[in-house]
Amino acid sequence: MRNKYTSLQITLHWLVFLLIVGAYCAMELKGFAPRSYRPLFNATHVTCGIGVFFLMIARLLVRIKYRAPQITPKPHPAITGISHLVHTIIYLMFIVLPILGFTTVYFKGSDWSVLGIPMPHAAEADEDREFAVKGYHQLIANMGYFVIGIHAFAALFHHYVWKDNTLLRMMPGKKD
Repeated sequence: MRNKYTSLQITLHWLVFLLIVGAYCAMELKGFAPRSYRPLFNATHVTCGIGVFFLMIARLLVRIKYRAPQITPKPHPAITGISHLVHTIIYLMFIVLPILGFTTVYFKGSDWSVLGIPMPHAAEADEDREFAVKGYHQLIANMGYFVIGIHAFAALFHHYVWKDNTLLRMMPGKKD
């Protein structure tokens, strides 16, 4: 049995990570930029978000095909259960967030595009729906900081305290 994720799984994981960093940075840093640059920050955020959506779907399909490699030494079943819960939350969160973001822009009712491709929009703006969906998008995105933090902390805790192979399974490089 493998002791690492497949190179495809590792690549998808780290690409999603980079796109999430890009999406979060674009929104957090937008306020520091001159107003004339804000459309660039918005476009970066949207583009990264759409990339996250498609790569998370790909990750989910690949994850269904390839089982996770075993953790050695084997953790307590409760730890495995918590891990599965956190991973389920991560998958749901980063599939739902781009959908909510897309829906927010849709309800603005104005022309918009991604990488030059025109996107659909409501015939008339619906500010109530736009702000409601945007509120959910922002709430889940803010929860994302916490969930990502738990995920990263757990990987480091596994590696440095429990000294198992959890972190090493997802690191790029040669197979062990």
